[in-house]
Amino acid sequence: MRRTGRTRAGLPRPLPRRFFARHTVVVARALLGCLLVHVTPRGMLVGRIVETEAYRGPRDPASHAYRRTPRSAIMYGLPGVAYVYLSHGVHRCLNVVTEDDGRPGAVLLRAVEPLRGLPLMRRRAPGVPAARIASGPGRLARALGITLRHNGADLTRPPLYLAAGRRPGRVVAGPRVGVGAAIGRRWRFGVAGHPSLSRPFRPVL
Repeated sequence: MRRTGRTRAGLPRPLPRRFFARHTVVVARALLGCLLVHVTPRGMLVGRIVETEAYRGPRDPASHAYRRTPRSAIMYGLPGVAYVYLSHGVHRCLNVVTEDDGRPGAVLLRAVEPLRGLPLMRRRAPGVPAARIASGPGRLARALGITLRHNGADLTRPPLYLAAGRRPGRVVAGPRVGVGAAIGRRWRFGVAGHPSLSRPFRPVL
């Protein structure tokens, strides 16, 4: 399912749309180790995904798609598209739409390990250790230069896209963060022991 290699322009090759057109929980785990790439006028930013959360549709009361609204309608659309929203009126959160067109789902990208473009990321987060610059949804969006204008962007092609990366060794799972419903669902996934995780996990899969 993962394609490796680079494009003619020397960029990491984007993941195909069929990668995202699967069960949301499957995609959330499969994204660990993949690359988040943002080609900007100031340079290319790359981070390795180390933490994700899965959100589904009407049977998931913690999801924005539990009820279809103008905001959550994008989760019912084309897989591989960005869903960016503002959390608590402050933090931008980047999600990728999953499942077949018409079946709602999205994966929240919670944390990445900076790989390229660290000087630019540091200017956006002065004084923050490199491993913590993108350790959380809000920090991730700030470090990678993601704004609400990216809502609806196609993440299967530049300038903002997802690419294949190195598969992680051990994966950990636990409850999602900051939800008040469906708290027993262990749909938060991370690379075991990674310093860029937004917060620690306990049980190992």
